[in-house]
Amino acid sequence: MPYHSTPLDLAFHALSDPTRRAVVSRLARGEAPVSDLAAPFDMALPSFAQHLKVLEDCGLITSEKRGRSRWCRLVPECFDEAMTWLESERRRWAAQLDQLEVYLDKKEVDDG
Repeated sequence: MPYHSTPLDLAFHALSDPTRRAVVSRLARGEAPVSDLAAPFDMALPSFAQHLKVLEDCGLITSEKRGRSRWCRLVPECFDEAMTWLESERRRWAAQLDQLEVYLDKKEVDDG
């Protein structure tokens, strides 16, 4: 399987970095110019732009030029596949933990 071959792989790769997660959290409050997004981070603008490129390449954000500034915003529907996968995994693990609880309860009664 090629590295980062599906949209889900790309989304999780993009979200694996704390800087990019912070950008996503900030954009959840509304669109913002790149200069505002970069301000909290101690890095050169070209380095920060690479983080934005990763987020944009996987479709989690989009950007557009407005006057002399580039503005970014989230693309919420691009999070749907990741949310669906996470919810499926949560349900699977909850079911397994429920089965373990039943087993342990039964074992306690049998041993008691």
